[in-house]
Amino acid sequence: MILDLFFPNRCIHCSRIIDADLLVCDLCFEQIHFTHFDYLSENIIKERCRLLFPVEKTYALMKFEQDGLSRKLIHELKYKSRETAGKTLAQWTAERLDFKDEKPDVLVSVPLHPKKLKERGYNQLHLFTETLSELYHIPFEHELVQRNHYSKAQALKDKKHRLDTVNPFSLSKPVSGKHILLVDDVFTTGNTVSSIAWEILNAGDNKVSVLVMAVDV
Repeated sequence: MILDLFFPNRCIHCSRIIDADLLVCDLCFEQIHFTHFDYLSENIIKERCRLLFPVEKTYALMKFEQDGLSRKLIHELKYKSRETAGKTLAQWTAERLDFKDEKPDVLVSVPLHPKKLKERGYNQLHLFTETLSELYHIPFEHELVQRNHYSKAQALKDKKHRLDTVNPFSLSKPVSGKHILLVDDVFTTGNTVSSIAWEILNAGDNKVSVLVMAVDV
């Protein structure tokens, strides 16, 4: 395409020209710190979640590092209008995550408040979740969980303010007897997924697992 000639796609890390559907070049791809977690085994997310709520399984694609490539990838997805990055991250996830016999019943992404959704133009988790749904043949529900309060990004809040947030989520309909996999971008304190998890657990005989793009280690 003519636009590709004048505005070629470049690696988000080193700025080399790369194919239009890529995020990073081959050399920079090797610098991404993938977790290599086993979904069925113990890991740092499971340890942290257990302090907050009863969790089944947990998985993170990458280690989140302030000066690392994982942060750049998620920043591109969330703040640079690069929604299609979610599809690439989902494909990387599918190459590494094996549910074995513990496949969840439904994928549920952490919602944005309608005002934030209008500001950003898209939920950065939707294409990621939808691609995983297609690759694993697991249904998704974007509307099951609602965010009740508009607030600035979690990354801009101090820890105390995050801990003071009360009941920020609710369910749009009854749900029972389901194993729900909560999908988020970065796992930090775990308060976001914990708030949603308790809404799901209190709604009925449900189980909750967690999948994130990156975990803050």
